Amino acid sequence: MAKGAKETPLMRQYRKIKERHEGALLLFRMGDFYETFEEDAKTVARVLGITLTKRSNGKAAEIPLAGFPHHSLDAHLPKLVAAGLRVAICEQVEDPKLARTIVKRDVVEVVTPGVILHDGMLDPRRSTYVVALRWGSSRTEKGRVGASFVDASTGEFRVVEVDEARVADLLLTIAPAEVLVDKKQRDRIRDLKAGSFVVTPQEDWAFGFDFAYETLLRHFKTHSLKGFGTDELRLGLCAAGAALHYVSETQKGKLPQVRRLQRYATADHMALDPQTKRNLELTGGIMGAQEGSLIAMLDATKTAMGARMLRRWLVRPLCRVDQIEQRLDAVDALASDNDLRRNLRDELASVADLERLSARLAAGRVGPRDVQQLRQTLEQIGPIKAMLSGHGCDSLRKAADGLSLCLDVVDRISASCADEAPAKLGDGGCIKEEFNDELDELRGLLRDGKGYIERLRNQEAERTGITSLKVGQNKVFGYYLEVTNAHKDKAPSDWTRKQTLVNAERYITPSLKEFEEKVLSAEERIGSLEQQLFETLCLALAEEAATFGRNASLLGLIDTFACLAEQAIRHNYVRPTVDDSCVLDIHEGRHPVVEHALPPGEPFIPNSVCLDPSGELEQGDAPQMLVITGPNMAGKSVVLRQTGLIVLLAQIGSFVPATSARIGVVDRIFTRVGAHDNLAAGESTFLVEMNETANILNNATERSLILLDEVGRGTSTFDGLSIAWALAEYLHETPHVAARTLFATHYHELNALAQRLPRIANARVQVQEHGGKVIFLRRLVPGGADHSFGIEVARMAGLPEAVVVRAREVMAHLENQRAEVPDEEAVSSGDGEARPQPVVAAQPSSQAAQVQAIPSGMQMTFFGAQPDPAMEAVRNALDGVDINSMTPVQALLKLAELKAMADE
Repeated sequence: MAKGAKETPLMRQYRKIKERHEGALLLFRMGDFYETFEEDAKTVARVLGITLTKRSNGKAAEIPLAGFPHHSLDAHLPKLVAAGLRVAICEQVEDPKLARTIVKRDVVEVVTPGVILHDGMLDPRRSTYVVALRWGSSRTEKGRVGASFVDASTGEFRVVEVDEARVADLLLTIAPAEVLVDKKQRDRIRDLKAGSFVVTPQEDWAFGFDFAYETLLRHFKTHSLKGFGTDELRLGLCAAGAALHYVSETQKGKLPQVRRLQRYATADHMALDPQTKRNLELTGGIMGAQEGSLIAMLDATKTAMGARMLRRWLVRPLCRVDQIEQRLDAVDALASDNDLRRNLRDELASVADLERLSARLAAGRVGPRDVQQLRQTLEQIGPIKAMLSGHGCDSLRKAADGLSLCLDVVDRISASCADEAPAKLGDGGCIKEEFNDELDELRGLLRDGKGYIERLRNQEAERTGITSLKVGQNKVFGYYLEVTNAHKDKAPSDWTRKQTLVNAERYITPSLKEFEEKVLSAEERIGSLEQQLFETLCLALAEEAATFGRNASLLGLIDTFACLAEQAIRHNYVRPTVDDSCVLDIHEGRHPVVEHALPPGEPFIPNSVCLDPSGELEQGDAPQMLVITGPNMAGKSVVLRQTGLIVLLAQIGSFVPATSARIGVVDRIFTRVGAHDNLAAGESTFLVEMNETANILNNATERSLILLDEVGRGTSTFDGLSIAWALAEYLHETPHVAARTLFATHYHELNALAQRLPRIANARVQVQEHGGKVIFLRRLVPGGADHSFGIEVARMAGLPEAVVVRAREVMAHLENQRAEVPDEEAVSSGDGEARPQPVVAAQPSSQAAQVQAIPSGMQMTFFGAQPDPAMEAVRNALDGVDINSMTPVQALLKLAELKAMADE
């Protein structure tokens, strides 16, 4: 503002409110518009694509201004929040008619990416979380992180403590929209900003234990937090207090929907790292879209609660056999009873999003139509409860027994709320006829008023002889009589002219003004009375919000069970056997998403996988690791991914795509698939590949499942082959990481591992060559492959024929070369222990050269199919040299002799 400029009262009010909401974009209500000023105006104009103007601020310089009509808030607010903005909505909290000076204004809500209660901005099929993180700083807490996440739209509130290395995995599992961090943690804030969420720095005192603990006690109105089972999670409670404080600030202290704090038990769930979730395409395809993901194929839920629960299950599979069996029992019961399942799903289809509806009700943010949706949903509970009560399945029976019919609530809404209720309270007509005597009387006055107007028009038309007389109304003059110019001379003297139009005159009369006062008074009183009656109803309903929340959770559970049962029947899935063994025995398994995407009539070729490191199976010869070779495009990756998905489906309690499956519980699924870089972090494709491989070796246990699709392909042939070989040996020989492993590779040399290591076996994907073309049979069979058909795939991709022909010529040259090292040689393992050199079978290979061993420093020769006589003579001469018995002088003489032979 210019020096000496005087600020207007309105701008002083704006700045005071803006100062209290630093960091938020302030939508300032002025009459029928939301206005923004200065930097906020520039941001709004850019994000919404609206005009940026300027206005004079008293004698000050002009300031930027941008605004939009208040009724456009629902259209513009999602765009602002999607841009990562925190938006403070400032309303007029005083009737302008009663204001003596400037109208009082205050912020009624702050909407952030992680705290949203507006129904139109929420995805009904996924949760919207804000997460708070608190890093340990003391000696005993070093390396630990407290985390808490809350969904304001449902009231879900959880707390956990994890090792610092697990924070990224936890965030990926929770998938928050917003993360809260102490603003002094600058390095961590910078790292977190690389994630797919908004990072919001907060004051350090918000993460203090005393402040957090008091915040939680004050909210839950308890003496301690022992009843929640979280008292020992000191860092977690710091995060929980910060999260609750933040959400409470955005909602101005109205958080009755957050009714309990739950401990998030990571030990009961399978850990899934970011690479695994991406590679298995659980909730999104490789390119990020949901299409082609497991959730897109599997989600046939009928309710929003069920959809959100299914998504949570997919990213948090269970690790406890008893919990998995309980889910499988429920799915089995519904899959076995077609009539029950269909009837259940029919009833569930009429259930609204009771979870978010009850949260909005508790926060005082519902309209008349929401209340009617609540009634209709509660009416569905009776039939659902009756279907499952007394059922033989414990999980289904307990869910039914936990449902509350809420008959008193249904009766109260039915008696008071109009059946055809409007979306907004201000639209009128939300209270039922004959519910309130005063309201009925006022409505009668308005209804009779239409008749009065018609009688008055007829009376005045007869008195004046103006047959075309009309009665109208507008906001300026209220009710009026309109006379065309052809009859204006007939207007009597007791009419008062108020407006002249091109073709008519408008008049008012004493009787019209008297009637208008009665009507306006009645309309105002009706609006006030309806609001009072509706708010009383909502307050009574809000007292039952906890019951509605329990019903919502149980309906979501029943819906998820019914969805998994429906998919099991549709796609011919079977119930897996899940136990605490280390067996993985899948017969005729199928990839659920690929099978679903196939054109009608095209069958999916199933494949079996059997891994048994402990030798529990009767045949006793199932390996710990399966090395899978075969051509490009033959289906190796599909076999790996389908195995991971079958395990995951089994551990969420779902039937699986196979003819039979025995799954020994897996604590983690690791995947190393595909090639991609991270150039922003300075990481090449190969470095990313090695980072992922290191993560597997450092975190896998004997209960893990490892899926490796090419390791070492991002570097030179011998480097990559050496790494792949050493990796396989390490997984076989190191007891604490001797996990069940599928290793797909084009390094056919790795087939030799099966001859040397007892728990490794080979398998290949079958192909046939016919008429110069490769036919992919997609069948996994025992034994290793010796050809990758890469040139054929290149031809199929459309490479020019000249390139394909030349590639075949080069490959023929390379396959004629051999690097031969006697099998008796050994290579030091680096720990002083000699290990045999790997020897490969003598079939042709598509590698750059057939490698029978991996000696240190070997250099490949790429060209020269015809042997060089001079070099052959040198080779023969070298064969007779005993280096250990030569003196230095003899060595120099021999070197000179060899050089002369080479020169010839």
